[in-house]
Amino acid sequence: MDHDIRETFWKAFSASPFIMIRLEGSTEHAEPMTAQLDKDAHHAIWFYTKRDNRIGGGGKAMGQVMTRGHEVFACIDGTLVEETDPAIREKHWNNAVEAWFPGGKDDASVVMLRFDIGDAEVWTSDLGLKGAFKLLTGKPIHSDEAGEHALGAV
Repeated sequence: MDHDIRETFWKAFSASPFIMIRLEGSTEHAEPMTAQLDKDAHHAIWFYTKRDNRIGGGGKAMGQVMTRGHEVFACIDGTLVEETDPAIREKHWNNAVEAWFPGGKDDASVVMLRFDIGDAEVWTSDLGLKGAFKLLTGKPIHSDEAGEHALGAV
């Protein structure tokens, strides 16, 4: 994947770290999760959830990202596995996480999942002034005017 698209993705995702995620093969809908991001990590994001949650058991998964300003859209493929490193669990635990899990970080029903990213398809949106004018006036917008698109590792 192009370096610029990769950087744009991670910057936008860190500003709006929400992802809709579901297990592959599941008949259940995707659900919104707040990603715990680590700038030093490569190809991984983390989630806290309950063990009995629909994704709590882990497995192959697919996530969909649409950032706050709609500048980035992504479809991410990977595998959810339980994070067993206590240092990582501790590093990402914060007041916002505690609000969802009042039993605290030692609650046995709370699991931290690591989403090991296999690959992704990312679209960046940058219409610019000319594109915004075309959008408002109903003039055709060509795909090369709307942003960039890439497939590969993020």
